[in-house]
Amino acid sequence: MPELPEVETVVRDLRPALAGRLVTDVEHGDKRLRHPWDPSWGEQIIGRKIATIERRAKWIVICFSPAAALLVHLGMTGQLTVQPTECSLADHVHLRLQLDGGVDLRFRDIRRFGGAEFLGERISWEERLLESCLGPEPWDLSEGIWLQKIQNTTRPVKSILLDQKTISGIGNIYADEALHKAGIHPQTPGKSLDKTAGVGLLLSARTVLEEAIEGRGTTLRDYVGGSGLKGSHQFRLAVYGREGEPCTSCREKVRRIVISGRSSHFCPICQPIAGRKRGGKRVIP
Repeated sequence: MPELPEVETVVRDLRPALAGRLVTDVEHGDKRLRHPWDPSWGEQIIGRKIATIERRAKWIVICFSPAAALLVHLGMTGQLTVQPTECSLADHVHLRLQLDGGVDLRFRDIRRFGGAEFLGERISWEERLLESCLGPEPWDLSEGIWLQKIQNTTRPVKSILLDQKTISGIGNIYADEALHKAGIHPQTPGKSLDKTAGVGLLLSARTVLEEAIEGRGTTLRDYVGGSGLKGSHQFRLAVYGREGEPCTSCREKVRRIVISGRSSHFCPICQPIAGRKRGGKRVIP
């Protein structure tokens, strides 16, 4: 599933290509998406200009003039790209905004877990996303609030990182990478982290996300940026998806366990279980 770096990459690609363009036509498919499309939305979008493109957590926000917005979530396999109007439609294109200047904005989603929602003037996109109870962005979350959140729960720290109400935008890939960078085992209870470890994890998460954005995100299967180009950060992953391969830091084999139904990848040497010193040869199940 595209996470914050992938969505940020899409937004950065789309901004210069779409800002100021007029929507001349809207087409939608008949397949039901996770976020169903209301046919009346197309009529409300035609004739509006795209003012800017924003991101909040894993949501893409297309802001129109006069005031209105289209919220897009990529789901697991969604792609939001700008293409010349004359290009033939690929399979699984569910939404097509034709724009002046001979270009389209196309939403393609093979597994149909994503979708788009038009807000019109009835509610701002900020108010709409407040309903989702999204937590702060990783860079907006203060160290003090973060420490309160993690030190008041016995949940595994991996589960805390995935909780969008606590910190938004982080998914399975970057949670694993942040924990490896911070040297913390994914099963570690939040309350067992002291101030140094807790703040270190937040800083590691920010660094990992920034590095992934620089690499245009991680392409494992379907993800592409708004220009249609794949990401390159998959070549820099330390542990995610690398079960049985050598850790990039110590060469120990990367392990995989399941936490709250999600695969978690870690190095048993660089990320020792609570109470074990880094560098020990403890075998972690």
